[in-house]
Amino acid sequence: MKFRSRLALATPFAALALAGCGVNAIPTAEENTKAKWADVQNQYQRRADLIPNLVATVKGYATHEQSTLVGVTEARAKATQMTVSADDLTDPAKVKAFQDAQNSLSGALGKLLSVQEAYPQLQADQNFLALQSQLEGTENRIAVARSDYNAAVQAYNTQIRTFPDNITAKIVYGAKPITPFTATAPNAENAPTVKF
Repeated sequence: MKFRSRLALATPFAALALAGCGVNAIPTAEENTKAKWADVQNQYQRRADLIPNLVATVKGYATHEQSTLVGVTEARAKATQMTVSADDLTDPAKVKAFQDAQNSLSGALGKLLSVQEAYPQLQADQNFLALQSQLEGTENRIAVARSDYNAAVQAYNTQIRTFPDNITAKIVYGAKPITPFTATAPNAENAPTVKF
């Protein structure tokens, strides 16, 4: 009888101790991070879906810019073939390769958008202006999604490294830090120079 009463008293304390060690919080934070990564991928997919329309619009005007158009098409193909699953987020090399493919596409799009300067009638075309606006909005959404992902990564990585959650993270889940999204474009920390 004494054993049962001690067990009855110990059970709530054991449950409280487990709750304080991140048993539920760690997987919740990890799933939140994976969901934020899915948002990043969703925004990149949105951009990839817009590119064929942009290329088709410009192609009608800029037949002399074939190499630029080919470069955008090739960069888009490479960027859409490169994927990083939520399980790969702990591998910095895979995350960097994904970022490099996306940065290559961003560079090609920059060249494509500069084509409008050589074709004044393209600047006034409503289809081009609408697609350019959509692309700008998409780039902003990508930036927000990457920022949200990095915030979730920071929360998760902090949680698995701080006491007492770090004990549960290592023993129960074998948790590893997740790789944040970083700027990999050359001189990304410097603002671009605008010349008129």
